[in-house]
Amino acid sequence: MFTLFGEYIQHYGNEVWIGSLINMMSHFGISESSIRGAALRMVQQGFFKVRKIGNNSYYSLTSKGKRTMMDGFTRVYSMRNYKWDGYWRILTYSVPEEKRELRNQIRKELSLMGFGLISHGTWASPNPVEKQVMEFIKDYHLEPYVILFTSSSIVSHDNQELIQRGWNFDEIAKEYDMFIEKYRKKFDDFKERAWNNELSDRECFIERTKLVHEYRKFFFIDPSFPNDLLPPDWSGTKARELFFNVHQLLSVPAIRYFETLFEKAPDCKFVANRDRAINPFMDII
Repeated sequence: MFTLFGEYIQHYGNEVWIGSLINMMSHFGISESSIRGAALRMVQQGFFKVRKIGNNSYYSLTSKGKRTMMDGFTRVYSMRNYKWDGYWRILTYSVPEEKRELRNQIRKELSLMGFGLISHGTWASPNPVEKQVMEFIKDYHLEPYVILFTSSSIVSHDNQELIQRGWNFDEIAKEYDMFIEKYRKKFDDFKERAWNNELSDRECFIERTKLVHEYRKFFFIDPSFPNDLLPPDWSGTKARELFFNVHQLLSVPAIRYFETLFEKAPDCKFVANRDRAINPFMDII
C-alpha cells in the first residue's frame, strides 16, 4: 500500500477509493478480504484516515502515514552523490522495562532512518537526519527517554571502526548484487519487447510496482551513507543506476494503466501531477 501511495496515488490527490485500491492490489494476487483487513489495520495504527461518501470509503494518508511514506520515497529517489559534512548524529535512550514495546519501536524506527547500533542503547548516523529524528521523538512522545546530539569526532575509535560496529556492508552488497543480476536480465528483455511493441501497459504497471517495492526493501538495510564513507566500487551505486533505467523504461505505460484503475472521490478537486508520477527523480534532491 505504501508503494502504491508513493508511486501513484500521492500524485493524484493522495486519496483513493477502496474499490480502486482492491483493483490495483488484485494485480499482485492479494485478495479483497486481505486488502480490506490491511486498510483497517492501517487506520487503527494511525497511518490511514477514511471518509465515507454514500456507501463508498475513501482512504488517504495521515500526517504519520505521509511521513512514513515520504521517508521511503525520498530515500528511493533522492540523489546520493553527496559529501559527508563530518558530523555523527548520536542518539542514546533509556526506556523503562514496562515500556518494552516502545523500546522495540525506537529500534525499528532508528534502523529505518539509517542509524546503526554502535553500543548498548547508543545509535549513530552520519546523515543529516536531525529534523526527521525530532519529528519521530515528538510523534511518539519520547522526550523523557532519548537524547540526540552531534559530534565531529569520535575519540576512542576512527570512523571506519565505528562503521564496522554499526553496519554490515558486505551483507548489504550481496543483496544489491542479487538485485542487479535479476534486473539486468529483465532490463534487456523489457528493452527488446518494448522495441517490438510487445510490452503492454498492464505489464508495465505490474513490473514498475514490483520493481519499486523490491528496491524499497533496501531502505530497511542500506543506511544511505555519503559517498566518502562507502566501500570502494559500491554495489549500491550500480543497483541504483539499473533501478533508474528500468523504472524510466516502464514509467509512461505504467502511469497510463494506473489512470484506468484509479477513481477519485466525486468531491475531490486536484490537478494530477502526471509528470512527477512518470519521473519521480526529476526534483528530489
